[in-house]
Amino acid sequence: MKSDSLKNGPSNAAHRSLYHALGLTEEELNRPMIGIVSSYNEIVPGHMNIDKITEAVRLGVAMAGGTPIVFPAIAVCDGIAMGHTGMKYSLVTRDLIADSTEAMAMAHGFDGLVMVPNCDKNVPGLLMAAARLNIPTVFVSGGPMLAGRVDGHKTSLSSMFEAVGAYSAGKLSEEKLREYECKTCPTCGSCSGMYTANSMNCLTEALGMGLKGNGTIPAVYSARIELAKHAGMAVMDMVKRNIRPRDIMTKEALINALTVDMALGCSTNSMLHLPAIAKECGVDLNLDISNEISAKTPNLCHLAPAGRTYIEELDEAGGVYAVMNELNKKGLLNTDCITVTGKTVGENIKNCINLDHEVIRPIEEPYSETGGIAVLKGNLAPEGSVVKRSAVLPEMLVHKGPARVFDCEEDAQAAIDVGKINPGDVVVIRYEGPKGGPGMREMLNPTSAIMGMGLGSSVALITDGRFSGATRGACIGHVSPEAASGGMIGIVEEGDIISINIPENTLELLVDEKIIEERMKNFTPKTKELSGYLKRYAALVSSGAKGATLG
Repeated sequence: MKSDSLKNGPSNAAHRSLYHALGLTEEELNRPMIGIVSSYNEIVPGHMNIDKITEAVRLGVAMAGGTPIVFPAIAVCDGIAMGHTGMKYSLVTRDLIADSTEAMAMAHGFDGLVMVPNCDKNVPGLLMAAARLNIPTVFVSGGPMLAGRVDGHKTSLSSMFEAVGAYSAGKLSEEKLREYECKTCPTCGSCSGMYTANSMNCLTEALGMGLKGNGTIPAVYSARIELAKHAGMAVMDMVKRNIRPRDIMTKEALINALTVDMALGCSTNSMLHLPAIAKECGVDLNLDISNEISAKTPNLCHLAPAGRTYIEELDEAGGVYAVMNELNKKGLLNTDCITVTGKTVGENIKNCINLDHEVIRPIEEPYSETGGIAVLKGNLAPEGSVVKRSAVLPEMLVHKGPARVFDCEEDAQAAIDVGKINPGDVVVIRYEGPKGGPGMREMLNPTSAIMGMGLGSSVALITDGRFSGATRGACIGHVSPEAASGGMIGIVEEGDIISINIPENTLELLVDEKIIEERMKNFTPKTKELSGYLKRYAALVSSGAKGATLG
């Protein structure tokens, strides 16, 4: 055991004295030491129940003969951080989480880990740490929130943001807005649609790093507590068999995850996180492969915000494994990949039946023959940009219109709020990329306002920032290179015509090439005065097309 080097022999007597100071017995010191990384806090709704999940993991580890030891990871609530300076501190925490977990695990010589994340950056951050550390590790999340209900219809956080847009447009009363406010988020858990948190938790199953149901069992169900106990037991089996994260997160497993991503219609943020996780695994997973996988992967689910079904219904329909079983009918998955169960993907998903063909379409009758995410390229985004194709209205899949240019989210939001955006416009929000933001803020406020005002069928939005998984519509993010790095999005002028063609994967600025050359020749990107962590982050972060990784 790795921890033996800290516990055994006379030379480690000082270490043992400190373990005794923790109240650990000789019996506990003779067992494998399992770190439990708890993302519990009292500010993130998806994390407020993680204390109970953590305690269940502790029991599972102890029942299987291990010594559980808990240490923390930070977490930001993207919903609360949305629309202000706080959102600059969301994506950047992914690397803080990975770095601090690496530091704690390496400093204390754990034999295995159980990661207990839930919301947006904790899952990828802890997956990155797991790959770096490469000791036996299992993931068990806090689970999704149940959907809310207003007027007999299910709702989620995107409904709330769109209600604000409808209120601003005079289409919703203040009393009704208050009703949405009180009923939209009815329980603890990660927000109830296929947003970033639930996307990444579902993808832990596809990767093989989480047990069946990790992405879909609701936070308030007792089955979630049972799952956590089984996760604690599973890590002990992995320690005995020496199954490690890099044995599981191979290139084939990452491609499986990207395939499942396309079938589920996950958040566009997965296009930041999967490449970053792959990098830690020593695997090159660039955006170019995304369209290749999308071209052969049918989109089987239209979960909120793309449709009117929610994670709780995906769970009832058979969950992620049922989706994977549908994909496997056409041989779209590598079923030989090993998982945290010690079994292969094929063994895990065998007999996992699709129980609701409205929630999970049979592979013979998909929502579309191509996947839920598309990567667009062109002169505006030579390195790539990303759109959640499954959440775009059919009439907006091909769009051409005049640019309405803003150098930050706040200016765009102000223009939307006072009715300055017209049908046909293409809203351009720049200097919100990884370096330029810095921190690549999510644009849920402006996208939701556009939808709430009834402009979703006629207005597109492009940005070098990113979007919440709750965003729907013709919203194209991660435009790379970003404005702050000299990207062409920085020279777009008011009224320039922009062409978007999602079926053909193109994003073009329709301006004469000589004019573009002249503008680029005279272009000096804007800079911002920065301090603290954001200054260090902006200096180190890579392009959004490369996962916005550090170093």
